[in-house]
Amino acid sequence: MPLPSSLLDVPAYPAAGYAVLADRLKRLLGCSGDLLFVQGEAVVALEAVAASLARPGLEAVNVVTSPYGGLFGAWLRRGGANVVDVVAAPGRPIAVEAVAETLAAKKRVDIVAVVHAEAANGSLNSLSEIATLAHQRSAIVVVDAVASVGAHRVAVDADGLDVIVIGPQKGLGGPAGISAVTINADAWRLLEAEGAPVQSVLSLLDLRDNWLKRGRGVLPGMPSALEFWALEAALDRVEAEGIDALVARHAKAALATRAGLRALGQDPWIEANERAAAVVTTVRVPAGMDPKVIVRMTAAAGASLSPGVGEGAADLVRLDHTGPRAAFAAVLTNITAYGAALAQAGVAVDVGAGAAAVARVYATLG
Repeated sequence: MPLPSSLLDVPAYPAAGYAVLADRLKRLLGCSGDLLFVQGEAVVALEAVAASLARPGLEAVNVVTSPYGGLFGAWLRRGGANVVDVVAAPGRPIAVEAVAETLAAKKRVDIVAVVHAEAANGSLNSLSEIATLAHQRSAIVVVDAVASVGAHRVAVDADGLDVIVIGPQKGLGGPAGISAVTINADAWRLLEAEGAPVQSVLSLLDLRDNWLKRGRGVLPGMPSALEFWALEAALDRVEAEGIDALVARHAKAALATRAGLRALGQDPWIEANERAAAVVTTVRVPAGMDPKVIVRMTAAAGASLSPGVGEGAADLVRLDHTGPRAAFAAVLTNITAYGAALAQAGVAVDVGAGAAAVARVYATLG
């Protein structure tokens, strides 16, 4: 199918618009520090943060609750950093006590890195508690907030988050080809230490020098106009709804999904609501069933299910309620399609009860 000409002949994004977009994002995030755009999917921004921080002598504590945390630790080690991983039980959020014990055992800590909400397995890490522990050791906090922004409260200044990486493609419902990093003064001091990479696509110092220090005009390189127009449209929609309302919409979708699963007789993988991500809900499929088969069966009904990712997730499926899918119709479709797939496979479920449970949550919460 040919692409619409509007996607092929995109007008240039105005040079003055990049700073405006940055400031709009900073307001959403409660951030008074700097914000840099990284032209690429958020994993590029995450690697840029690790590459820009990592050097021999850096002492890092890295929380691992999915493959993403494992990658960040590997990137830090590649740059010569001394990294201690705090690894959660497979597919589970981290125990804050484990982070506290690891920090207490180290003589010095420069950074603590953590993923906030895990799209891989549906878990949620206790960001404010981990940030408090890090600051007690005078360490900066580096947060992968790619999945959480828009779906959970992310308050950069209030929670003392020194570096966060965001991508607009999940909770904000925006494009996937652009990402952003916020950096405060404490983090810049660490980034500016001797040995920082320069003349590299992964260098945050290069981005600072070539954009922030030049008045935040046109971005260096060849900016993708399509991505920035899409980001502007996404921010228009987010601001019209209100960030608090957007977070509440995701919370409602998660609660309704969890209630629907329980009414089907299928307990959510993450038992406690407060430790579950609001972007996806995971559930273990009944013994002998293949998550990939269930995904194929539910796709025909318009549901958005996918297999779990990472260690401990081989028998999980993820019910997606991210961005535009954090809505009654999408949640109801996911639950009824999943219930129908189980019933077709011979599992005793009441699909009507699942649908009714979803409806009750939405009726109760409005």
